[in-house]
Amino acid sequence: MLIIEQIAPPAAPADIAAKQRDSLVLTSEQRRWVRGRFTTTHGREIALALPTGTTLDPGSIVWVGPIWYLAIEAAPESVLAILPADARAAVRIAFEVGNRHFPLAMDGDALLVPDDTAMVQLLDRIGARWERRVAVFQPIGKAHGHDHAADHTHDHANDHSHAHSHEHPHGL
Repeated sequence: MLIIEQIAPPAAPADIAAKQRDSLVLTSEQRRWVRGRFTTTHGREIALALPTGTTLDPGSIVWVGPIWYLAIEAAPESVLAILPADARAAVRIAFEVGNRHFPLAMDGDALLVPDDTAMVQLLDRIGARWERRVAVFQPIGKAHGHDHAADHTHDHANDHSHAHSHEHPHGL
């Protein structure tokens, strides 16, 4: 089994031209938490043990060997497509999603978020129009969750320098 512990340096097209392309199809979450055992599209067993904080972008080449190389592809996944009525509604939705530390993506006029019960409840509460879709989810920026025990990539002394609450009793 191939164990990948660091991303390959950028490959020149000439370096991979004669090699077989294999790919690893990962969800957005898997592209952010890059540890685990996987099977490539050509059936090769590999393990990722990349440094904490590594994010894999679709299209990136993570390993180059003598006869083949491994590229990352984004897997279609279940998302909620939010269809804001106007720019003001889009900003409010983006604020509410971000305030809960959920990732957000854009797809045309739709905002995409992970298909999650908490997001469904939020969207229903604020009266947003939404639908379930299967799509590639490529979040804007680098969102993070509340489980900081597993993520030691940021300095809490400098993180969240703004005051905010996660409770909104005033009905926002």
